[in-house]
Amino acid sequence: MSATYHHTINSHRWLFDDLRELMAKATPARSGDTLAGIAAGSAVERMAARMCLADLPLSRFLSETLVPYETDEVTRLIIDTHDAAAFAPIAHLTVGGLRDWLLAADTAALAAVAPGLTPEMAAAVSKLMRNQDLVAVARNCRVVTRFRNTIGLPGHLAVRLQPNHPTDDLRGIAASMVDGLLYGAGDAVIGINPATDSIAALTGLVHMLDGVISTLQIPTQSCVLTHVTNTVQMIEQGAPVDLVFQSIAGTEKANAGFGIHLALLREAREAALSLKRGTLGDNVMYFETGQGSALSADAHHGVDQQTCEARAYGVARAFSPLLTNTVVGFIGPEYLYDGKQIIRAGLEDHFCGKLLGVPLGCDVCYTNHAEADSDDMDTLMTLLGVAGLTFIMGVPGADDIMLNYQSTSFHDALYLREVLGLKRAPEFDAWLQRMQLADDAGRLLPVAQQQAAIAQLRQIGMRA
Repeated sequence: MSATYHHTINSHRWLFDDLRELMAKATPARSGDTLAGIAAGSAVERMAARMCLADLPLSRFLSETLVPYETDEVTRLIIDTHDAAAFAPIAHLTVGGLRDWLLAADTAALAAVAPGLTPEMAAAVSKLMRNQDLVAVARNCRVVTRFRNTIGLPGHLAVRLQPNHPTDDLRGIAASMVDGLLYGAGDAVIGINPATDSIAALTGLVHMLDGVISTLQIPTQSCVLTHVTNTVQMIEQGAPVDLVFQSIAGTEKANAGFGIHLALLREAREAALSLKRGTLGDNVMYFETGQGSALSADAHHGVDQQTCEARAYGVARAFSPLLTNTVVGFIGPEYLYDGKQIIRAGLEDHFCGKLLGVPLGCDVCYTNHAEADSDDMDTLMTLLGVAGLTFIMGVPGADDIMLNYQSTSFHDALYLREVLGLKRAPEFDAWLQRMQLADDAGRLLPVAQQQAAIAQLRQIGMRA
């Protein structure tokens, strides 16, 4: 069921044909929605849409779907798994009323209501919020996950150690791993984006990562970020897989472009669970997302890119992942044009993911042809640190030489932890102390006091 929406400003009546158009026109300006031809034509039209959206009952999102229920399995997942009991305390609210409620809610209330919120509700309320609102609410959301360590505790920030190499050279990867571990990175995951789809080569990477983690008894997890079907094949062949990775999107058609569907993700999760490799928990999935992915595949159904992104978190939520992150500036300026748009998108994504109960990290990044620079990334990274970000990337020198984009470095994580007083995963911190890489407070020791650990890590790297 659809309806026409309208709002009057200075005697001009703005009309919006359906909820999909209203959501798109209420979205902060970004190049992707302009490219799709669905953005507001002026700041006045955008404000009219926001004021109309603010008065919309939340229950409308349960009766008017943005992507048809009959033809989209993501929509069916969202509607069929909606928790009516969790929704009941806010069922009477409008979108604007939800904003006010969220700003006053404590951590327990936010956790209780999460299963009752649909991704579209989260996206809608984010469109009414200032950046500081997105930070304030996300900071109060707690999503804790476990595999071999504990991620998402308040006052903590994890780091994915990302030792990519353009030819998957094992010694090159090992050198980056050693570098990252010496800087205290790697508690989220040691994750490699491989340059090949060869099962034999991928399996070699999995065994190499497992060997390092096992030899050094590091309380962390590994992941080779290949297609989910490759990972399932490796599991069937007996490879020591920790986490199953997959890029996901917010519509069935976009996921089909990734070569996946929900049943395949369920199969992969069950395969990983069967290995029983987690020591503290069974969160075995790792997802990546990004605004613009559905539009780039012509699979957005006229829905704005930020709402499509929130729907991807609805997919992630169904599989209880250890980690999910938005690769916020990776797709390029066609979708997020400049630093301002990237910053806003990163805050929206983090807010929506955490609000829905998803462990949300962020690859704070940009491509070299975007109107952005490292100062913009410093701003976003700092804001997300204040907002309680689950994890960021740790890339040697912040320059990924395999994927050819600008991300965050090991030093960036040190900066965030220092200025905001954030800690690593507690089990990982204890390991750093045992290795004499950090003191009892979690601060890295001077290099002169790390020599024994450096020698041990160097030997591991030489054997790769």
